[in-house]
Amino acid sequence: MSPRLRKVTTGSGATAVQIVRKHRGKVTVLEHLGSAHTEAELTALLTAGEEKLAGYGAAEQLELELGLPTGTSAPPRARTVVGSRASILIDAITQSWKRLGFGQVINDDAFFHLVLARLVEPTSKADSLRVLAELGIEPPHHNTFLNCLRRANERDYRGKIADKCFAHSVATTGISLLLYDVTTLYFQAEKEDALRQVGYSKERRVDPQIVVGLLVDRTGFPLEIGCFEGSKAETHTIIPVIKAFQERHHVTDMVVAADAGMLSAKNLKELDDAGLRFIVGSRQTKAPHDLATHFRWNGEYTEDGQIIDTITPKGVKRLDPERVKKRREPVWSPEEHPDAWRVVWQYRRKRAMRDEQTLNLQRNRALAIIDGDKPAKKARFVKVTDEEKAFDEKAYERAMKLTGFKGYVTNIPVGTMPATEVIGSYHDLWHVEQSFRMSKTDLRARPIFHRTRDAIEAHLTLVFTALAVSRFMQDATGVSSPGFDGEFSTWKSSACARARQPVAAR
Repeated sequence: MSPRLRKVTTGSGATAVQIVRKHRGKVTVLEHLGSAHTEAELTALLTAGEEKLAGYGAAEQLELELGLPTGTSAPPRARTVVGSRASILIDAITQSWKRLGFGQVINDDAFFHLVLARLVEPTSKADSLRVLAELGIEPPHHNTFLNCLRRANERDYRGKIADKCFAHSVATTGISLLLYDVTTLYFQAEKEDALRQVGYSKERRVDPQIVVGLLVDRTGFPLEIGCFEGSKAETHTIIPVIKAFQERHHVTDMVVAADAGMLSAKNLKELDDAGLRFIVGSRQTKAPHDLATHFRWNGEYTEDGQIIDTITPKGVKRLDPERVKKRREPVWSPEEHPDAWRVVWQYRRKRAMRDEQTLNLQRNRALAIIDGDKPAKKARFVKVTDEEKAFDEKAYERAMKLTGFKGYVTNIPVGTMPATEVIGSYHDLWHVEQSFRMSKTDLRARPIFHRTRDAIEAHLTLVFTALAVSRFMQDATGVSSPGFDGEFSTWKSSACARARQPVAAR
């Protein structure tokens, strides 16, 4: 039978157009022309396919099986856009891959195709074959992808990618400030194992999970990733990831910023002993002790934006109570204050309003539990005495007095970094949170269709690599990754143009 056109609905809802031939009941795909998401694109693909049929000896076909007359034509402009859509995107990702130097250290087409498919449409490894086919790329066998994951671990693809990421960051942003945070990825599994365990979930789930630590530069470009048991505490993840980064790149002079969840006396001491400088968020409950001098001399009044640069104890040992007799706050130095760290506190009225709103919601919840209107669950400000529940008014008033304050603990002397820069550096943490959102949503780090640790680690290597390419393209274009249809064309076109520029022009 002569070749003809065929429309196929893909898993993503698009309409793929193919040139096929049927012989003895078996249909063979001769060419994949592309996928259409609109009627205009579909018309253009069908028109282009009609012209191509002539090359397959189907010029005598007067009307296509799809019901599209041979005389029907689409505007040349629409046909051009659709024809170049996949090639532009593939070219942009390929050029970004090369610009980062990944092609120099990873000579594995299957791994690159997995990264490519994840950037275009995050899905399972098996379904990535369909994504590649829609892009006009001849997909390999599914087993090829499975073997690729084994090679990723055996040949240390993560280490090679991390080396190139480090080189890119040093050449662009610099690694003077590194940002660290953790997230959790859950599995739809019934039983736990050595890695996938039930623990504290950021999504409030009770499924087995893993804990993932991510280290990025101040722009959110990934540098190191670590995988831990699901029951592991956040505070126990930062040191292994930082040490792995140091050992890999022999780095000593850098500042690490992390949120209050990483704050533990042991962590800060280990970072300091390693010669690293740190900035971590402090817990608001420490404010009364740290700011005792400020409250004594100023009462409860604090100006909007006011900064108090003082000291906080390293461990359980309390600060000298006599210090409050002097109005001037102590200036921290490791020699004069061996049992303390520097802490910078700032008061913002806007933050105070948010804090007060949160506290009032917690107050209402506590009162509802006490009155029996809500199930008896552990809640803030609920005081239980002799099996009777009462509202903890003193704790509530104490919390209200601290609204608006945010603390930042560091071992960087004021002569090296002023208080405003300490605060600004910490606020760069939104970049690592954005990278996590990209990896969990745009690149869909989960669901993870793997069970063994080796396969899960290889999957995280793939996500880490795709995140690096996505971050590179986002930095090049100023547009977020292609998870948003409205920005998709701009993202891919500008990324391609940018990736093709010589280094000197950038």
